Amino acid sequence: MLLGLGIFLLFNKLSKDEKPQEKVIEVIEIELFPKEIEKKTEKSIEKSIENNEVTEEVKVLESQSSVKYINTNNQKVTDSLESDKKIDFLRKGTKINILETKVKKDKEMNENWVKISYKKDLKERTGWVPEKSLVSSLLQTLPKDWANLDFSYDKPMADYPNNRKVVVKGVYINIHTMASEKKLERLIALTKKTEINAFVIDVKDDNGVLLFKMDAADKYNPLANKYIPIKNIDQIMKKLKENNIYTIARIVSFKDPLYAKANPDKAITNRQTNEPFTNSDGIIWVSPHDRNLWAYNISVAEEAAKIGFNEIQFDYVRFPASNGGKLDKVLDYKNTKKESKPETIQQYLKYARNRLSPLQVYTSADIYGQIGTFPDDMALGQYWEAIAGVVDYVSPMKYPSHYGNGAYGIPVPDAQPYKTIYASTRDSVNRNENIENPAIIRPWIQAFTAKWVKGNIPYREKEIKEQIRAMKDLGVNEYLLWSPSNNYDIGA
Repeated sequence: MLLGLGIFLLFNKLSKDEKPQEKVIEVIEIELFPKEIEKKTEKSIEKSIENNEVTEEVKVLESQSSVKYINTNNQKVTDSLESDKKIDFLRKGTKINILETKVKKDKEMNENWVKISYKKDLKERTGWVPEKSLVSSLLQTLPKDWANLDFSYDKPMADYPNNRKVVVKGVYINIHTMASEKKLERLIALTKKTEINAFVIDVKDDNGVLLFKMDAADKYNPLANKYIPIKNIDQIMKKLKENNIYTIARIVSFKDPLYAKANPDKAITNRQTNEPFTNSDGIIWVSPHDRNLWAYNISVAEEAAKIGFNEIQFDYVRFPASNGGKLDKVLDYKNTKKESKPETIQQYLKYARNRLSPLQVYTSADIYGQIGTFPDDMALGQYWEAIAGVVDYVSPMKYPSHYGNGAYGIPVPDAQPYKTIYASTRDSVNRNENIENPAIIRPWIQAFTAKWVKGNIPYREKEIKEQIRAMKDLGVNEYLLWSPSNNYDIGA
């Protein structure tokens, strides 16, 4: 497996002229693949079997079936005790079931090994691992300061009687398009000739601008009610319902310059300069720890639900990029409760779902595409199992243009949409196996041409369908198309 450095590029999702911006706003240099083998562990294993020095005495201790979790990075799985043949590697945190335990004896020590069953790449598998590589809970595999994460959240598989679930095939629509009757009619017409059946609509966008006038803004952020583009939201929602379009309200959570302007004490600041922290786009981020902003965002969501939106989607539900956490020592996140980043993001989403469920709307969260591949939260607060366990839908942003060259062994991921989406989605599907009642995976995929990527290809109908096919091959049947300009080149 290739080890690569990936550069994840986040461009501004909405420009004034409605064209995709090629300017890079956040650059995160990351090691795209964790090491396949822990070298010390691997050397120890190889040494123990060298020259047939192992003389095994196998004794069946007991038969059992119990859930455990892998607690070793890239744990080697063997086909049996006798041959010690490697058949797989399991990432730390993988859920397994113990089938039986045996004692393995060699010249130096006796060691318990267990036969396990697990599901990976949609297949049921079995193999053998050392018992010492297992722990009883997912929490035991995580950093100690993540101890308050909740993996037993009682999240029923909601299917509200007045808001039945839909197999969503959606497109993104920004505020400017919503304000243009001509553009909106064009997109409604798209649903008549294609499988598109849902709109993800900016209700609170990247700049903190609201789609329509809201009581929530009057209470928490009056500035947001000064830039209202839609005066007839009830008529628009009525038209969308008449055309059987499933509506998703996109709410940008913690990237909110209007709120930051009104509440400068809530912004993330640099301890050395006392200035607000920004990424290269210059936009100030508010601390995700700010409960007042939580209340504002969820009040916006409630108003969206009450006018007929079927689902609330939380975007930028994370901490800002901080060079992989290296800047955390100098950044003041206003973390008065001393919470870990993943705990804060999970608590926010739980709070949202608890308030929104009585209104019979679904909740979803947008996350980085690599979150399913990485074993940690990428210093963003987005830990897969913590998020997928508390929302109805999870939408990793899997744009091939956002993966560095060499990712998943692909020279230019943007040029191979099927392979890139397949590899990334496979990791996400595997992560969902680690928790009960996981969110439905509904990825964001690319419907724009990334001209800034060296070796890029145009993204038209063929490339979009290749991405959809890759997901379907893994049993993922829902998707969202992202085009900042809201132009979608797709056929019937």
